[in-house]
Amino acid sequence: MLQAFDYCDMRIVVGTTNAAKVAAVEEILKEYPHLAQAEISSVKTESGVADQPMSLAETVDGAINRARAAFAECDFSIGIESGLMEVPKTKSGYMDVCACAIYDGKEFHIGLSSAWEFPDPKVTALMVEEGMDMSQAINHAGLTSNRDIGAAEGAVGIVTKGRMDRKEYTKQALRTALIHLEQFE
Repeated sequence: MLQAFDYCDMRIVVGTTNAAKVAAVEEILKEYPHLAQAEISSVKTESGVADQPMSLAETVDGAINRARAAFAECDFSIGIESGLMEVPKTKSGYMDVCACAIYDGKEFHIGLSSAWEFPDPKVTALMVEEGMDMSQAINHAGLTSNRDIGAAEGAVGIVTKGRMDRKEYTKQALRTALIHLEQFE
């Protein structure tokens, strides 16, 4: 169970320097009155998993590892990781999902985004069979020439034609992880 916090002087550290992920955290916390005034900083962390996680467990582990690594002189740390997971009856057998882990120094609070599948199974095959990460795969497939697409609109921004971008996708995982914290405000 969470303990009571003084939310006025709260410090939150995000375990990434990815601009889309950090912006998602900054924007989403403004929607929560008990977190809106928190000081937010970011730090580069390692996920401890493959560059392209290939299961839900590996994706969640990556988020947890990032949150744990970022936890220093703060009230909460946040780890965010996207990865593939096997999903039966899909065209490629895989969907992408974003995991968020919020760490309070004792417990992790996990949330997930909606999952989505590449419309062309060949892109997923580049990740699964060739070992490419998502940015490499979509560059190789000619969907973008932006080598840093994950810090911009992300692959989800390309396949949805801008209807959902990486930041909005990340916000979904944050919102579902924040369910645990909002219950104790």
